[in-house]
Amino acid sequence: MATVLSNTPAAERKWPEEGFTRVPYWVYSDPKIFQKEMDVIFGGRTYNFVGLECEIPNPGDYRRTFIGDKPVIFCRDTDGSVRVLANRCAHRGVKLCYQEHGNTKEFICPYHQWTYQLDGKLIGVPFRRGVKKQGGMPADFRMEDWSLQAMKVEVRNGVIFASFSHDMPSVDDYFGPLMMHYFNRVFDGRKLHVLGYSRQRIRANWKIKFENIKDPYHASLLHVFLVSFGLFRADTPAKVENDPTGFHAIQAATRGEQKVTSENLDIRQLDPDLKLQNPDMLQPFPEWVSKGTETVVMHTFFPNLIIQQQSNTVAMRQIRCFKPEEMELHWTFFGYETDDEAMTMRRLRQANLMGPAGFVSVDDSEVMESCQSGLSRYPEAKAVVEMGGRDTENTPHMVTESSIRAFYKAYRQIMGL
Repeated sequence: MATVLSNTPAAERKWPEEGFTRVPYWVYSDPKIFQKEMDVIFGGRTYNFVGLECEIPNPGDYRRTFIGDKPVIFCRDTDGSVRVLANRCAHRGVKLCYQEHGNTKEFICPYHQWTYQLDGKLIGVPFRRGVKKQGGMPADFRMEDWSLQAMKVEVRNGVIFASFSHDMPSVDDYFGPLMMHYFNRVFDGRKLHVLGYSRQRIRANWKIKFENIKDPYHASLLHVFLVSFGLFRADTPAKVENDPTGFHAIQAATRGEQKVTSENLDIRQLDPDLKLQNPDMLQPFPEWVSKGTETVVMHTFFPNLIIQQQSNTVAMRQIRCFKPEEMELHWTFFGYETDDEAMTMRRLRQANLMGPAGFVSVDDSEVMESCQSGLSRYPEAKAVVEMGGRDTENTPHMVTESSIRAFYKAYRQIMGL
């Protein structure tokens, strides 16, 4: 996709004077802005989701993933602890792991065979002492100085978070009481079980995806499936809650009925005649009743995690960044080890709502790319974000963009804009 950029350097960019009720289009396409995000957000003082503990149950198990645009590995050490390491050799920066997942006793660079323990410590350098008294590393070379870059790791109820900053507070303190309340609603101590993965490249800036989940305004207008079956609609009981920092947010709603009422009569996408050949997919089990009446809760954990709970399908959506106008959305669908066969099948059926070709999510993918295509050609224009007012207050309804405003209020501070 061709991008038209302003000649104004990123350092000279000025946010619109209206503040966080406006979003300048250049923030989605400027390469210098993108690089600063990778450094100060994903590579800075934030906790990034990297995976689930159940994905690496045994010593030596590892998986590849990303923190922003930086490739990393998370693995199970021989002592049972979880490590998150940069997926690059400390010698020449070569990628260590090429397989998505596997089991190993050590990480060996394919270029010069520098060898590392599972905790990242360098334990082998071929020809370190030279050959026949020729060559080799200098006498003052210290193996302990050339370990793999290791992240600070916190594991919370089976979920692995990591940060490039080692002086981070606890995960509980970083995300705060509101977010951890809803986090613990899903991750309540039951052991997790992965049901499957899906992923898709989307030709759009990563923030467009993050905003998409913070935007309940579109959900009752774009998604025919959600609206028609009452799964997430403007006329059903709902609320939007923003964390005090502005970075994180919750949207929660209770399922309605598949019928036209005076309150939803003007929703053009509502199709009361829509039917499923297999209606079992829309027969949820009241799994969360003891923790509230909400049948759908969407969590946005800054900067890279969306936790979805739609009826009984639960999944992690991890945002991976590649370019200013390209990202990947990686889905990890899961259940619990205590689930019986009927519950597992229920979660799998309902998973058809989500993912790259989901009855609901396919709409978002197309719209996000369309959004990027439009705004990238007008970098000096700006978006207006005033639905529901000009503040960042919580609301007992979905007709608002308050979470987007709260996000950009915080984003401007962390980015120095």
